[in-house]
Amino acid sequence: MFLKFPNVFLPPLMKEKILNKATDMFLTLGFKSVTMDDLANEMGISKKTIYSHFDNKTNLIAESTSCLFCNISQGIDDICSNNKNPIEELYEIKKFVMMHLKNEKSSPQYQLQKYYPKIYESLKLRQYDVMKECVVHNIKKGIEQKIYRENLNIEFVAKIYFTGVIGIKDQKMFPSDKFPITELMDNYLEYHLRGIVTPKGRKILNTIINSNQE
Repeated sequence: MFLKFPNVFLPPLMKEKILNKATDMFLTLGFKSVTMDDLANEMGISKKTIYSHFDNKTNLIAESTSCLFCNISQGIDDICSNNKNPIEELYEIKKFVMMHLKNEKSSPQYQLQKYYPKIYESLKLRQYDVMKECVVHNIKKGIEQKIYRENLNIEFVAKIYFTGVIGIKDQKMFPSDKFPITELMDNYLEYHLRGIVTPKGRKILNTIINSNQE
């Protein structure tokens, strides 16, 4: 009896190349807009090659978003391990995430939620777990360093922060022509921090904001 191993004779790096290019195109043009033909033409390969690794576009999107999520999560872990002060840490994370999401020019979250709701909900749960752990750790560190208020309800702040990050990406509430995503994220992060900092933390926050405006 012989065991069958799917895709065993295909180039081992091809799937990774397809994922990388698909992710780039999805974030630039939108999950709905990019077709398998577009991807094949952009890579100079046949659709058959793509389908040898991915059963359909939905499967490709699921793996693409999962891969992106893992890369961003790893990057966030790396930033948190650098022992920056908690306020600077949040700005570094924001900058890193926006860079990987290409400043969300095509509103990927909105398209994912509208056209691929099951993938969106699954990803949202994973995002919440990672973000909650990150924000809770950030708040506790900020309290220890006396730059966040010591009377904070940590779980409440973490959940409100996550809810806000998801909420400001609602195109109906915050249309991109009036609220550019980079500016929106900066405003939200400042809004979040001003609600939890101590006078000592406020000085650090103002220094970072002023340096970013130079």
